[in-house]
Amino acid sequence: MSRRRMENVSSVSRHFVLLGLVEMEDLRYLYCILSLFLYVFILLLSLGIVLVVLTEESLHEPMYIFICNLTFNGMLGSSSFFPKLIIDLLTSSHQISHVGCFLQLLGLITYAIFEISSFTLMAYDRYLAVCDPLRYATNMTNAKAVRLIVGFFAFSFFSVLVTVILSARLSYCGTQIKNIFCENLSLIVLSCGDSSVNSLYGILSTVIFLVFTLLIIAYSYINIFMVCLRISKEACEKAIHTVVTHFLGFSIFLVGGLFIFVRFRLGNNNLPLFAHILLSVTFIVFPPLFNPLIYGIRTKALRVKIFHHLHKISIFAAL
Repeated sequence: MSRRRMENVSSVSRHFVLLGLVEMEDLRYLYCILSLFLYVFILLLSLGIVLVVLTEESLHEPMYIFICNLTFNGMLGSSSFFPKLIIDLLTSSHQISHVGCFLQLLGLITYAIFEISSFTLMAYDRYLAVCDPLRYATNMTNAKAVRLIVGFFAFSFFSVLVTVILSARLSYCGTQIKNIFCENLSLIVLSCGDSSVNSLYGILSTVIFLVFTLLIIAYSYINIFMVCLRISKEACEKAIHTVVTHFLGFSIFLVGGLFIFVRFRLGNNNLPLFAHILLSVTFIVFPPLFNPLIYGIRTKALRVKIFHHLHKISIFAAL
């Protein structure tokens, strides 16, 4: 198809075709049930932790506020993906409007950026608690924790909003996206005009952000480890337990990011469509699914309160 003809097709069509949904057509009801189960399970787990932290005064501390924020962000990310997927599978729809695509981009990328930001805040919080415990209560108050969360979320949202605006101004020569949701790299591949500004902004903002956050995380964990070598065995075990919990959650997200990188490096022509889907959804599905489980099980005070609430619910249901 010639370039002019492709531009004409793009100018008429106001939708993108999600080829991943076409791939799932034969087993769409099975995928729909699985997606609905995962989404409801994520919401129940995350809402459970959020409600317990909000209602239990003893958990109104920075560490639990950050855990609550992390699980809440997982709900936002899941809600940017699962409802559209479930509806598409039920209605056998394979399309998404340009506006819907850009809104989904805004939700998913904001979730990803804010997820890294949340782990950065949690690492910094643990650094203050372990390395400067005597001044921790003044250095990290609940009000400061909330301000940091709001500030990082505002940064994540508006930096992603620029990306979405840059993508929205492009004209597109094609409509087919090799995935089950919208993603910025696929839009750049489909664009007709000059997308160098998009690429430059994406590379610079991503590199600067990752260098900044990963350095803070690495600095925090290294200093915590150095302090653990000098303190008592009991205090060291407690600090290491908390750090390992955070690192498990962060590692799951990093694995999802690694899969995205592998998919990008292998290119569109070297991967079957199913592999595109599998590599892409890991960062959307795994962190929101496993983070509530990890923190709910490994954080003792939170685990005790969760079981206490579950016990009260079981007693109420038995009446």
